[in-house]
Amino acid sequence: MTTDLNTLLTALYVKIDDRLAGRRRLGRPPKLTDAELVTLAVAQALLGFTSEARWLRFLPARMPGAFRYLPGQSGYNRRLRAALPLVKQVMRWLAADTDLWTDATWIVDSTPVECGRSLPTVKRSDLAGWAKYGFCRSHSRWFWGLRLHLICTPAGLPVVWALADPKIDERQVLMAICDHEPHLLTERPGLLIIADKGYVSRELDRYLTERGVRLIRPSYRNRQPHPGEPLLKSIRQLIESVNDTLKGQLNLEQHGGRTIEGVGVRIAQRLLALTAAIWHNHATSQPITRSLTAYDH
Repeated sequence: MTTDLNTLLTALYVKIDDRLAGRRRLGRPPKLTDAELVTLAVAQALLGFTSEARWLRFLPARMPGAFRYLPGQSGYNRRLRAALPLVKQVMRWLAADTDLWTDATWIVDSTPVECGRSLPTVKRSDLAGWAKYGFCRSHSRWFWGLRLHLICTPAGLPVVWALADPKIDERQVLMAICDHEPHLLTERPGLLIIADKGYVSRELDRYLTERGVRLIRPSYRNRQPHPGEPLLKSIRQLIESVNDTLKGQLNLEQHGGRTIEGVGVRIAQRLLALTAAIWHNHATSQPITRSLTAYDH
């Protein structure tokens, strides 16, 4: 197998189509199958198209015959929003298909997902009530939107994620994620989670200890450092680089979503593209599993 976009998309389509084989669908079969839809969405994210209309104009001219049928922009948008549960499911299929999935070390962090800047947008947006003002410590600025809470392995493979109100405490979101899928903890005895200072909390420590999970994060200046704390800085850079990949190469901040469903599926689309690249790189024994260079052109 080679590491190019066509090979990745072909392998991804076959994987999804095999898993969906035998599933019955109510009504008339769509001209664009679910496997083709998800593959189309991954290709869009990897090639950096933030506009669905431009993407659908690009395909016939530059990739003729790649897809037997292409819907219009409104039809593609509608199908994609309805496919959010499927996109999440495909992410899990691909992640579980690698031995990276069973890694007993997790890295957790959150990053802003801006949804609007002007005051009229904030007032009129369908995201009002979901998106709110939050403060980004990394850039020392306020933003209006949501926060992406991401748990991944040291190799950058997304394990679980959530979009939340930026005013909700990161520690509360982490506990909610663990409560939502408790089997993820029980399947990994001796799990270690690495986080930053924002996850300092006796309540969180007690919660994770009761579930057999260790949490390591930097100590405050007036506290005694944890054993091995000097090594945390280099490990913490791993999730920062994952966020940089999502924002710099997969255009996370240019998602273009105007509803909660639209934002959700566009974030999932980019996380799936990252997962698919890691899955394919791992299968082809590439030295850097998170590299997207072979697929972004």
